[in-house]
Amino acid sequence: MAHRHQVDIREVGQVCIYMMQGERSKKTGKGLKHWLSGGTPLYREIIKAAKQDGLMNATAHHTHFGFSGNNLVQSGDLEMPNPSLNLYVELVGPRDELELFCRKHGSLLKDKVVLYKHIEHWEISARRLHAIEASEAEYTEPETVLEDESE
Repeated sequence: MAHRHQVDIREVGQVCIYMMQGERSKKTGKGLKHWLSGGTPLYREIIKAAKQDGLMNATAHHTHFGFSGNNLVQSGDLEMPNPSLNLYVELVGPRDELELFCRKHGSLLKDKVVLYKHIEHWEISARRLHAIEASEAEYTEPETVLEDESE
């Protein structure tokens, strides 16, 4: 039996960049709010850059407990946020685009734990559905009619 959907698979990569939640990008002088905050959070700068560069996906994942590199183990507190707690930014795209991104934005990524992993992108679609249904209709056997034996 033909399936109504198909899976198209292509190879892509995933880069995870680990940092502390409180890390900021350098001040760029864009208004009082930016000046008072000490700069934009680094993870936001990385995600904005990934969007501008056309990567497939960029997401920040906050953690509750852990460490990165040589830093101390940190934990989250329900009453007080911990700016030293880790987070990671996950970038997804073709390997060559991810490598280019890391070279282009090396000033944001230097001294960070950066990991690359090969993954597959699965695109689920209903393409060619009409062709599948047409082929099923062509090969459907006609119903056989039984003659009444009493005649």
